[in-house]
Amino acid sequence: MNPYEKLLKRKRKWTPVQTTKGILKYGAEETVYRALAIRNMECPVGSFISDSLSEIPKKSRELLESNVKDEDNHDLALGYIANAIGVDDEAEAEALRLRDAWIAHPDHTILKALVIERAIFFVILPFFRFNGDAGLRTVSADISRDEQIHVATNSLVCAELGLKPSQSLDKLRRATINWIMQPLNQIHDDKYLSKKFWLDASDRLMYEGKAPQLTETKAARMPAFFEHANTNLPQYS
Repeated sequence: MNPYEKLLKRKRKWTPVQTTKGILKYGAEETVYRALAIRNMECPVGSFISDSLSEIPKKSRELLESNVKDEDNHDLALGYIANAIGVDDEAEAEALRLRDAWIAHPDHTILKALVIERAIFFVILPFFRFNGDAGLRTVSADISRDEQIHVATNSLVCAELGLKPSQSLDKLRRATINWIMQPLNQIHDDKYLSKKFWLDASDRLMYEGKAPQLTETKAARMPAFFEHANTNLPQYS
């Protein structure tokens, strides 16, 4: 069994449901809405992968096609969150401008997908788990499980194709994560409300492929079943 087949066997299907509105952590609200606006990049990531299918290793095709379907699922799940807690119109507009900048960037599409998922999504998903309401914490945990497989897949493909991100792509990554975290204080007594904590995590994920400071997010508080109405719980298979 090759590495792509092993990753495919690890996948778990889940069906998003419409959540109800809960309480966001005080002091995180504006940043949560900016991070939620980045859901507009879920579908472009799927398009980046689809656009590269003619060039990627044949043995990775089935897994990559499955990953594209995941992105549609993530877009639906985060859309339900937006329906529940609302959106910030200015943040939505700026996120669309950032999306267009990522689409227009000349680096290889699968490389752009890797950088977005590893150094942007892997930062905002733990942010949601520490600062979101019950519905957002649950959805972010489910998406995180998928994204771990996506990043492993795209890392393998980029290695096989000899692809490395350009300095300009890294600059775009920095601009994106800085905009998301801009409402936070640089340093805060609660490190999960500290801009520096999250920006450092993005840098380390970009340059080292890991961020030790995020290991605690594996134990981030997850909602108990009794905190949810039944309609808030995703359906798993």
